[in-house]
Amino acid sequence: MNIHSLLGATAVATLAALPFTSAATAETPDSALVMAYNIDAITTFDPAQIAEVVPDEILMNACDSLVTFDPKDETAFVPGLAESWEVSEDGRQVTFRLKDGIVFPDGTPAKASDLVWSMERVVKLNFGNAAQLTDYGFTADNIADLISAPDDRTVVMKLDKPYPVNLVLASIAANRVAVMLNRAEIEANERNGDLGNTYLQDKTACVGPYTLRQWNPGESILLEANENYNGTAPNLPRVLVRHVAEPGTQRLLLEKGDVDIARNLTAEDLAEVAKQDGIEVVRTLIPSLFYMGMNASRPPFDNPKVRLAMRYLIDYQGLMETVMNGVGVPRASFVQLGAFGALDEKEGQPFKLDIEKAKALLAEGGYPDGFTTTMIIGTQPYSDPIAQSIQQAAAQAGVTMNIERMANAQLYARNRGRDFDTALLGFKTTVPDANGMASRFVLNPDNSPEAKLTQYPSWRVGYQDKEMNRRVEEALFEPDQAKREQMYFDLQRDIMEQGPVAYIMQTMNVAAKRDTLKNWTWNGFRVYYGMASK
Repeated sequence: MNIHSLLGATAVATLAALPFTSAATAETPDSALVMAYNIDAITTFDPAQIAEVVPDEILMNACDSLVTFDPKDETAFVPGLAESWEVSEDGRQVTFRLKDGIVFPDGTPAKASDLVWSMERVVKLNFGNAAQLTDYGFTADNIADLISAPDDRTVVMKLDKPYPVNLVLASIAANRVAVMLNRAEIEANERNGDLGNTYLQDKTACVGPYTLRQWNPGESILLEANENYNGTAPNLPRVLVRHVAEPGTQRLLLEKGDVDIARNLTAEDLAEVAKQDGIEVVRTLIPSLFYMGMNASRPPFDNPKVRLAMRYLIDYQGLMETVMNGVGVPRASFVQLGAFGALDEKEGQPFKLDIEKAKALLAEGGYPDGFTTTMIIGTQPYSDPIAQSIQQAAAQAGVTMNIERMANAQLYARNRGRDFDTALLGFKTTVPDANGMASRFVLNPDNSPEAKLTQYPSWRVGYQDKEMNRRVEEALFEPDQAKREQMYFDLQRDIMEQGPVAYIMQTMNVAAKRDTLKNWTWNGFRVYYGMASK
């Protein structure tokens, strides 16, 4: 069976086992986008529960949110489910007018009340994504009063405080918490009061350009165009995402023509394929930071001196010339470049490899002879070389660092369970504003283990400083933009000195694609499958 007949078949259970062809260069179907991607982090398609970048990307290509980021300008917003929106003079109410004729994939008319229910559901389930709403004053007790549908095409969102409007749009309206789910379908499949959480583990019951036709965990995902979609139809009616964990295998598939685009190649692979005819490397800087989290609830990382010492064991210069080359830029600040309130490139990266400085700080912290610890890492192509670089530098300072490798899904579970000493991870914010990262890496509303605030990297590393919490809140509501920016500058400088996270780089979305794939479109916040063409 060749790839053309495979994608056209009605039975999709065998999708994952796409064969190689005997031809020197194969071709993918004109009607499909075929992607090689590491998708082992996917555990659900419930927008209330998704927490990782990869499943979010796939979900947001199947589901429309209230508004979306402009593909050409990630600081601007364009219509999604809403064709327009208005903000009250006092900044405490946003009224969204939905597009006419919205229907679910099964043909059922969709109403504003479905969207309101979908947003209430996020808070009631209280998974990590509830923080996207609770950060702005919505709770299980008040959300029904604050978000309402006065008619079938209007959603009114009342705010308890005059939050910056662009933050509300980016954090809520353009986020997965503001997708419209088919309430009737989900309630009909509810189990033991789970509001359809089990049902949505392998389904998308939302309004959007694609629907999830098949997910074979650890193997493949097939999206198919929603025939009842009232927006712009996707150029390619099918998207096949093949789970390929190894960058070398992704490269081989791309070179043979068995996939249109490879998403997880190493810097070395990217440099090599860029020399080949018919293949192009595409990049965009994204608001995602790759970092070493240190569990502040455990010794020795409960000691700020130890945490600072670890920053001097990162060889930023060496990594920039090798592992980061073409896939990221050095970044030690918690605010990504391009965001309001971000320190510039130089001040946002003041550290360099300094073994003697690290030794001195360890001695000040009470560890003159070092210590033994474990670092957990996942399957990102740059995780292993970065871990080894830190391990080698740490050894010179007397720190024995054992490296434990695992699948990304296990890594994330360990991290969310605070079951680690140190971990290499990535985190992507949803807003082009310093508050996006400050509200997750600095702010921690409740550090108790029972709180399980898994959407907060600050909670995951067991870090809470009430004075820092106050400063984050103060900066959020400062009306003078120059003062607000300075507050974020000061926060970044202080956190770099004593925080429990050592930031390593700001990453890029990098891919290698065949030149038969046209109009691949992405920015820092979204990837737009539907705009791709052949």
